Amino acid sequence: MAEPYYRMTASEVLSRLDASADGLSDEQAKERLEAHGPNQLAEGKKKSVAMVFLDQFKDLLVVILIIAAGISMLTGDVESTAVIIAVLILNAILGTVQYVKAEKSLDALKSMSAPVAKVLRNGVREEIAGPNVVPGDIVFLEAGDMVVADGRLIESYSLKVNESSLTGESEAVEKSVDALEGTSVALGDQANMAFSGSLVTYGRGVMLVTGTGMQTEIGHIAHLMNQTQQRKTPLQQNLDDFSKKLAVAVLAVCVLVFALSVFRSHMPVMDSLLFAVALAVAAIPEALSSIVTIVLAMGTQKMARENAIIKDLKAVESLGSVRVICSDKTGTLTQNKMTVVKAWADGDVVEAADASTDDPVMLRLVRVGLLASDATTDEETGAAVGDPTEIALVDWGDAHGLREEDARVEYPRLAELAFDSDRKLMSTVHELDGSLLMLTKGAPDVLLARCVRMMTHEGDVEMTDEMRADIAAANDAFSKQGLRVLAFANRTVPSADISLDDERDFTFVGLVAMVDPPRMESAQAVADAKRGGIRTIMITGDHKVTAAAIGRTVGIFEDGDIALEGTELDAMSDEQLDEVLPKVSVYARVSPEHKIRIVSAWQRRGCIVSMTGDGVNDAPALKKADVGVAMGITGTEVSKDAASMVLADDNFATIVKAVVNGRSIYANIKASIHFLLSGNMAGIMAVLFASLAALPVPFAPVHLLFINLLTDSLPAIALGLEPARKGLLDQKPRDPKSSILDAPLARKVVWHGALIAAASMTAFYLGLSAGGAALASTMAFATLALARLFHGFNCRGEESIFKLGLCTNKWVPLAWLGGFVLLSLVLFVPFLQSAFSVAPLTGMQFAQIVGLAFAPTAVVQVGRLFKMLLKK
Repeated sequence: MAEPYYRMTASEVLSRLDASADGLSDEQAKERLEAHGPNQLAEGKKKSVAMVFLDQFKDLLVVILIIAAGISMLTGDVESTAVIIAVLILNAILGTVQYVKAEKSLDALKSMSAPVAKVLRNGVREEIAGPNVVPGDIVFLEAGDMVVADGRLIESYSLKVNESSLTGESEAVEKSVDALEGTSVALGDQANMAFSGSLVTYGRGVMLVTGTGMQTEIGHIAHLMNQTQQRKTPLQQNLDDFSKKLAVAVLAVCVLVFALSVFRSHMPVMDSLLFAVALAVAAIPEALSSIVTIVLAMGTQKMARENAIIKDLKAVESLGSVRVICSDKTGTLTQNKMTVVKAWADGDVVEAADASTDDPVMLRLVRVGLLASDATTDEETGAAVGDPTEIALVDWGDAHGLREEDARVEYPRLAELAFDSDRKLMSTVHELDGSLLMLTKGAPDVLLARCVRMMTHEGDVEMTDEMRADIAAANDAFSKQGLRVLAFANRTVPSADISLDDERDFTFVGLVAMVDPPRMESAQAVADAKRGGIRTIMITGDHKVTAAAIGRTVGIFEDGDIALEGTELDAMSDEQLDEVLPKVSVYARVSPEHKIRIVSAWQRRGCIVSMTGDGVNDAPALKKADVGVAMGITGTEVSKDAASMVLADDNFATIVKAVVNGRSIYANIKASIHFLLSGNMAGIMAVLFASLAALPVPFAPVHLLFINLLTDSLPAIALGLEPARKGLLDQKPRDPKSSILDAPLARKVVWHGALIAAASMTAFYLGLSAGGAALASTMAFATLALARLFHGFNCRGEESIFKLGLCTNKWVPLAWLGGFVLLSLVLFVPFLQSAFSVAPLTGMQFAQIVGLAFAPTAVVQVGRLFKMLLKK
């Protein structure tokens, strides 16, 4: 395995790439462009829209309906043929649109490539198009530039690069040119490398290009995204499985009915085929996929009002099965805002909020932090602007009555020594308390080594070894709590004309510890998720100590849990990872492959996994997860496109709310399926009974299509709007392997179907005795349609309608009314009577239809009321 570039010196990298500090010649650049290809991302193969559209017709139920349409055409039933074909085309269009919308991730990834680059060619600095950059090119980087390729830094002048899109951490990384030790250094720690798609925020540098196009880190992510396939949701798997079983059953029963009609009843072949077609249309819930889509879409509107924006409808019901949430730390569980939390001065640790500026030592500490910083206050918004660490110092001063704007006017900066990553210090000069003071902040170990005195409440005293030990111990204690620590000192200078040699002989003032604090609601949200049987895992690019500290604060990291770094994960096999997986609550310094690996490991255990993220590095794992969740405020377009849900408020608590909504929506979908299948079961039983009893066909195919597509659709949609029941979060996530048509639901479908079928066939016999086959078919059709409308009230839940309340879901009564109006129009409007093969009805016959249609619902409701009384 080749030595990684970060371990090599600049001269060694130049030698390996056969490059020089004077840049490539035009001829060399041309040869390398031909060898390595353009500096842009490659796409995986995509299906054409036409192929995607044709794929929608591969389902066995769809094939059966196509055959039914063909038979209807042969028998001259044009209306049924037209309706069936229209339904199939509509469903195919919906499926195609969903697929096309999902294929956007790589386009957003491409947009992150820099359009131009400043390179050294033929010894001359020139600007070229980004795609023409090749390995071995010398690239100049300045503040505001987007890095055009991956490269090893050979010069760095206070260079800082924001790599948040790759690592997830918002703080800019200080860069250097020194070779690094270690065989496996995390991406976020490769300080001598710059990566394509990251942004130069400060300073300048020179980079030797080591990788372009798909050979960059961002190219590696694109490759992962091309390879990663989105899994089917539990509902999709359930419906696919149900469809296959239903299709086989429908075919078997249709063949049986056809055989019985021809050989037992000696019915003409065409009439027997009509029986078979009627049965197929009765058995197949044509509107099921459309109803599920509509219910999901309506559920997403409610979720959007609660800041959970659903991009992929299918993800809604997956939320109800989520067992593991892999959450990013920065901005999701935390506020993404550095905040001073503790301070150390003259031997005492003080909570930041309790610090008093009446104390002269604390006043000096707050003032040094404020003045020795470059963060400023925006005049329009009043918010601090600048480096997150310095913003925290400005906010801390503001909280104690020291406004940044006033301080800059009262104590103007007379000179400065800018921060440098090598010396890790920043100094400014101000006239303060009658003296000309140099105020300095920096890394505690560096600054402490330059201090000879310490500020105390009794005045400045000589620094002793014991004092140094106390300061080092306080710094160590803060660091172990995952806090970022800065030290502050000052000294008197004779003039504002200062140099780096003046950064010595300081008087130590104190330490300030800060952290990106957890959101107020994070701990409660994690606890709520745990109550609902959902495990929360933190996956972050931050350091292990910081991540574990935040994890413990919000309740993710508990006693006995393990925190792993990416390098430790690399050393594990999949088997070893599977063994420790239940104990690991925090993963730190991770790469995109690590995130996919963690998600895959939980999926291997049969868990439905949600993954949150905001950076480009999160995109492959967001796509791999069952429910990818991107951040709406801080998230990159790449992460948003790869995700199936976007949080408008970047808040972990919103995910937990979305899980509750997902469980509610799944319950509503199950109620809709109960409604549709029990109605279809009634149609199947009625047709089968008529066939076995050698009776005429009780329903024309157009009758059944009218019921399935119109009168059934309204209550099914209304059931999808049922309000969430209390206690949903107290339930455990449902098993994704459990069938949506489980044993209890199957029993209800058969029982309720039998009741409706009995009512329909009673109406059929009444019509047969009163006026013949046409009237019998009309009465059976009307009773079946109206009974199914009444049945919508039964499907709202397990409780009696008296306990649920008739109008707690106002849409169900409205759906009943809408369906009743549609049915009445078909029964009593002359030209519709002809189109739907309906015979005229008398008032008494219509009254009989209404009474028979209500009977099954009355039986079910009385039974539930009786059970309720028995429980009391």
